[in-house]
Amino acid sequence: MSLIIKDSFMLFVLLILLNLSSCKNMINEDVYPLDFYTQYRQFYLTDGADEFPDSDLWTEQTHHERMAVNKGFLAVGTECYGPVKGQLEIKNDGSNIENLEEYDHVVEGKIDIEKGVLQVQDCPTSSVVQEVELPSGLYSVRVYSKGLTTVEGDEGDDFYRIVIWPATNNDKKVKVLKQYTP
Repeated sequence: MSLIIKDSFMLFVLLILLNLSSCKNMINEDVYPLDFYTQYRQFYLTDGADEFPDSDLWTEQTHHERMAVNKGFLAVGTECYGPVKGQLEIKNDGSNIENLEEYDHVVEGKIDIEKGVLQVQDCPTSSVVQEVELPSGLYSVRVYSKGLTTVEGDEGDDFYRIVIWPATNNDKKVKVLKQYTP
């Protein structure tokens, strides 16, 4: 009887250790509201880098895709010139692609997080409007944009949902899942 209890206890400890080791790559899932002012129809996700990428970031293609990517830096194109409303969602995976019908534009890219932090920054001052600690690594970023047709002049009811999770492959090509055409 004592041997059975001892073996059961050892099995219990082993299961706990296996569970803890499988959780080490998990991140805390959370949602952060975004409400800030930006200019030039863009804002940035960075790994806290102090250096702004090349001026060739925005091309005809990246404008069309509404996303420009450089190492440790991802620029998101907006429809409005100024006020941005949205949310940043940290996930463990990106397997759940929402119903794309409710969105005007959906684009996906990757960002290298080397400094253990993800920052949302405005343009042009690069002021940090949100900061989240993340383990270093490559992350996928999917931006769901909606309400783009409501923008008149500098503002409207456009909304940007940003979902980020650890990347499962190294393909850094930007992928448009749904294209907005005004």
